[in-house]
Amino acid sequence: MAEKTDKPGVKVVSTNRRARHEYEILETFECGLALQGYEVKSIREGRVNIADGYAVFRGNEAFVENVHVTPYSHGDLRVIDPLRVRKLLLKRKELDYLFGKVKERGLALVPLKLYFKGPRVKLEMGLARGKKLYDKRHDIAERDAKRDIERVSRSRGKRDVGRNG
Repeated sequence: MAEKTDKPGVKVVSTNRRARHEYEILETFECGLALQGYEVKSIREGRVNIADGYAVFRGNEAFVENVHVTPYSHGDLRVIDPLRVRKLLLKRKELDYLFGKVKERGLALVPLKLYFKGPRVKLEMGLARGKKLYDKRHDIAERDAKRDIERVSRSRGKRDVGRNG
């Protein structure tokens, strides 16, 4: 169970690191999830995968698909589909805003982080635009350059300490 804490009362259960690589995140939204039966206990155990998830709009509601919640190990015989479509709990203004944005060309709503905020399960969704291959390469090159700069500055700091002391 890989639980980390960002803020007091918040326990992160799952993060979608691939989403930040594949997409440019424009905005983030916190929303609740409509869950059934054992799903909260299973999520508390960390048995959830949000990497392939995405949001769709049906009528006036938003749903998240392809979020896999493994059945609870100590649950009853009634098994709920692990990949079932779950409703996102958002305010009407947020739904209307997101629906308008997703209708624009190239924007998607992807899950970034699943966490507990107090006793409630929350899902951080990101309004995202897909990155091109050259954008991904550029990000990797930037990250490598920062790493090299930090390495050089650390080694210079150690060398200077030896000369002065």
